[in-house]
Amino acid sequence: MTRGEFDVLVVGGGVVGAGAALDAVTRGLRTAIVEARDWASGTSSRSSKLIHGGLRYLEMLDFALVHEALRERGLLRNKLAPHLVKPVPFLYPLTKRFAERPYVGSGIALYDAMAVSSGNNTGFPLHRHLSRKGVLKEAPGLRKDAMVGAIQYYDGQVDDARHTMMLTRTAVHYGAAAANRTRVREFLREGQRVVGAIVVDLETGREIPVRARQVINATGVWTDETQELVNARGQFKVRASKGIHLVVPRDRIQSRTGMILRTEKSVLFIIPWGRHWIIGTTDTDWDLDKAHPAATSADIDYVLDHVNAVLRSPLSREDVEGVYAGLRPLLSGESESTSKLSREHVVGHPVPGLVVVAGGKYTTYRVMAKDAVDVAVQGMDGKVPESTTEDVPLVGADGYKAMWNQRHRLASRAGIHVDHVEHLLNRYGSLTTEVLALVEADPELGRVLPAADDYLRAEVVYAVTHEGARHLDDVLARRTRISIETWDRGTESARLAAELMAAPLGWDAERTEREVQLYLERVRAERASQEVPDDASADAIRLQAPEVVPVT
Repeated sequence: MTRGEFDVLVVGGGVVGAGAALDAVTRGLRTAIVEARDWASGTSSRSSKLIHGGLRYLEMLDFALVHEALRERGLLRNKLAPHLVKPVPFLYPLTKRFAERPYVGSGIALYDAMAVSSGNNTGFPLHRHLSRKGVLKEAPGLRKDAMVGAIQYYDGQVDDARHTMMLTRTAVHYGAAAANRTRVREFLREGQRVVGAIVVDLETGREIPVRARQVINATGVWTDETQELVNARGQFKVRASKGIHLVVPRDRIQSRTGMILRTEKSVLFIIPWGRHWIIGTTDTDWDLDKAHPAATSADIDYVLDHVNAVLRSPLSREDVEGVYAGLRPLLSGESESTSKLSREHVVGHPVPGLVVVAGGKYTTYRVMAKDAVDVAVQGMDGKVPESTTEDVPLVGADGYKAMWNQRHRLASRAGIHVDHVEHLLNRYGSLTTEVLALVEADPELGRVLPAADDYLRAEVVYAVTHEGARHLDDVLARRTRISIETWDRGTESARLAAELMAAPLGWDAERTEREVQLYLERVRAERASQEVPDDASADAIRLQAPEVVPVT
């Protein structure tokens, strides 16, 4: 990044920043992207993991947002990331015998019609109406008195952290320079114009001037703080809304389908997730630490109370494997309720040379990225090509379907169970061959990690050598999802995973032990924060765990 001038410097390694880097570099622009922590370490690894149009936005009559999101859903599933985005069925339970079915049914019919009109709805079956008997056949775990029937429809889901990392990796594939654990300390100025940034390599403390014709601020809930670096009030404000999710084992809820439940504030999803369910979310204002939002005991009880209202066998705190909390970057409005703030995105140009993009939702990241780069190129001399990301599959997409058909042969050749190959294919796509090559070179890497039977040891090594992981937390929380999918939250896997990372990263025994202890402290603090009732107490406890790399 010290060599010459970039056309575009993107600040923020979440899904929108990664998308902007890919959009810029595939237009032929010399592009760099920096992230203060790890790729997707903020909001983009803590979402509901849905790629969807948003039924509740349809009810708000936000037809344009829903249509746009459904179009992006189809693109992701069928062209851009078929290895990462999968269709998933949902039940919308009906509780009123006569009036509700036509109202909800017409809304979901419109939802499907908008998806079909996008021209890319392959893989998402159309909705169907179910009687109470039909509902109980699909979801025997529901209480008989919880509904009079339901409508089943389809949406998509994604491993958000892996998708964001794959976006960044695709941008690098096309020539972008990318650095995580790299924080913008200040923006470079020539008069009023922003001409780059001073970035700090947090691993070494080295300061590096990075010059760029345009800088794109895609820092999500940190947008206001980043704008303050140029003493710009900004054309809009971003407000953080906390959403928490619970992860429970798949056998705790008898159902072949996900569910969407209405609450007094918003909606609650019960989402199939491999051998687990993800249940959430809440929607509450948050003005404390943005890097590590904490789930409280009250948050967990709220989710359990609402899901238990429809379950024949209620869930308890002992059924919860994992808990995670994330922050939505909402554009501030007049409403006091965060659930009513806009999910539309905006792009601003507060000072020359700086573009700010904020708001939106995960599903529409590509449109947000395109719009931000469109504004950035207006400040450049010469003709810049239009966005091409609609036709640029992510790494791992090409050849995925062919490799899926060969999964039994791949398993036999590598000497591992086909279930593991399927799990790899749905996380790495056609890059699975690179992971399996590690197993073929060292069969020990074909064994699973302790207390994390879904994950091979090779995946830890691959995360370091190919996916930019630099710390144990990067691997257990984002390259894999061990931190939320196991009862011990990754503590049983931590030591072996750190030892596997040590050789490629050049760690000595002291550094390896430090990584393990930092991870154990993080888990301890998170568990303790989830036992207190209020945000302030939970935040104070969570912040007792030291940062892996202090963001100074």
